[in-house]
Amino acid sequence: ILIVSDLAAMTIDEVYARGVRLAKGGKLEIDIPAYDYPRTAKNTVKLGKKLKAGDFDVAAPKGANEVRVRVIGVIENQAPTRALEADLPVEDGLVAMDRRNDVCQIALVERHRGTGGVTNAFVSGFGYMGDCAMASSVAHDAHHIIVVGTNKQDMALAVNRLGEVGGGVVLFSKGKELALVEMPIAGLMSDERAEIVAAKAEKLTEAMRRMGCSLNNAYMQHSLLALVVIPELRISDVGLIDVTTFRKVDLFV
Repeated sequence: ILIVSDLAAMTIDEVYARGVRLAKGGKLEIDIPAYDYPRTAKNTVKLGKKLKAGDFDVAAPKGANEVRVRVIGVIENQAPTRALEADLPVEDGLVAMDRRNDVCQIALVERHRGTGGVTNAFVSGFGYMGDCAMASSVAHDAHHIIVVGTNKQDMALAVNRLGEVGGGVVLFSKGKELALVEMPIAGLMSDERAEIVAAKAEKLTEAMRRMGCSLNNAYMQHSLLALVVIPELRISDVGLIDVTTFRKVDLFV
């Protein structure tokens, strides 16, 4: 039962459960003991190898100086994505990102069976301007690891860090960890107190803003990019999926 003084602002004054007041004025009044999660719920991030920057290389067709690629277009405050296209330069045989036009790289890293599989593609809409990468083991519905970045070395560091802590969300920039929310329970949930998680999440949000991301709820957008039941274009462990036709499509147009 919530006692709310302002319904529009959802100002919660008191919280009751089973006839007991649990919180008042934003402060917890009782001690909630930590739950003892079984060992099987932990250590679920199995990468199979230590990721390197080269795992995120996208080889261009032989002899190409420029390529047209499919791009996942993020729509702010919405679950659907747009199926976009972009012309990207080729440097030393590899497709390069186009940070000026908000096209950075996205990769899905298989993390349940330790296959070492990596699917590479491109995404637009996050607005990242600095060298950075954010990785998350919350990636509906299969919950592999999704990493989005402008720097391949940071992408590798971010994914490997989640392997070390058993899952969560992490943001790296120029080799430095800016924020981390550990989620060791199946790589999906934290076992820390709510106020601790909230503070870490706020630090993550602020770090994303400093990297140029201005989306209202960028973490939610990030976590939905592998949701291969909602149009239009998604990433999966088998490649890019056109959800309007439910078919795998090639990265190159």
